[in-house]
Amino acid sequence: MPKEKSPLNKTLTLSAEEENFFFSQCIDFSSCKEIPPLTVEDIEDKTLCGDSFLALASLPKNFSRLAIVDPPYNIEKNYDGSVFKSMSEAEYEDYTEKYLSLILPALTTDASIYICCDWKSSISISKVLCKFKERKLLKIRNRITWQREKGRGAKENWKNGMEDIWFCTRGNDYVFNLDAVKIRRRVIAPYRENGNPKDWTESKSGKFRDTCPSNFWDDISIPFWSMAENTEHPTQKPEKLIAKLILASSCPGDVILDPFAGSGTSQVTAKKLGRHFVGIEKSRTYCAWAQKRLQDAQSDRKIQGYADGVFWERNSGCSS
Repeated sequence: MPKEKSPLNKTLTLSAEEENFFFSQCIDFSSCKEIPPLTVEDIEDKTLCGDSFLALASLPKNFSRLAIVDPPYNIEKNYDGSVFKSMSEAEYEDYTEKYLSLILPALTTDASIYICCDWKSSISISKVLCKFKERKLLKIRNRITWQREKGRGAKENWKNGMEDIWFCTRGNDYVFNLDAVKIRRRVIAPYRENGNPKDWTESKSGKFRDTCPSNFWDDISIPFWSMAENTEHPTQKPEKLIAKLILASSCPGDVILDPFAGSGTSQVTAKKLGRHFVGIEKSRTYCAWAQKRLQDAQSDRKIQGYADGVFWERNSGCSS
């Protein structure tokens, strides 16, 4: 018999009946070898189940202002029974160029794109981005590195505790909402001028300063068993991480595109933040998880680590 889950364990699980119910809310292209052209009305606020490359080729043009791309990293990984095999660097570069070429037509001319990767796939992705830059298809804006404090150590190497996110735009005209992504940090040595706080505020909960975000993020908590957003997806991204990308590079009402949607974090976070979304995912189970999370988001808009319009430091006591 399967081990009974602790009452404190909030990891999402679905029965077979529940999975069927939630999957019925998705658009199922899983058996299609070709997908007809789609309109925005067909796909807005929908999860599409099927091959990402086929679905991307059928998307309407210029409808999304932000793409959040979390492709399989260039390592062997089992995704719900479908094993992604590691490739040579050249093969992975071809793979990256293929999906980027399909994503770009779906983006507006003022759109941004974020691409998630580990240190190894980051090397290959950067080479492809440079090609797109030379062809004047993309502008490379930055490389974000975030602390992924989870996983086992390595006996003969340094533990991989960081991941990258490449930030690119279609051109020089793009959205970046700085005030929406400031971090609230505790002031350790408060400085006063004429007896008044200088560049910080004081409240019942302490002394704080809202700071501009850098390209190194050390305030992210990886979802774990006691967090409501947690699923059994092997590479799930935190809602807080995705919220930063969405708030910085889109506006309310914009459409967020995620072509490797996994358990639905981009869709769920977009909904919580007043954006529309389109998610594409191959796994039936992951699609069902996404729909269950979207249902829950209708009544619970909280994002761990984000409250009062600012992002809080890790372990700051902010749970909403």
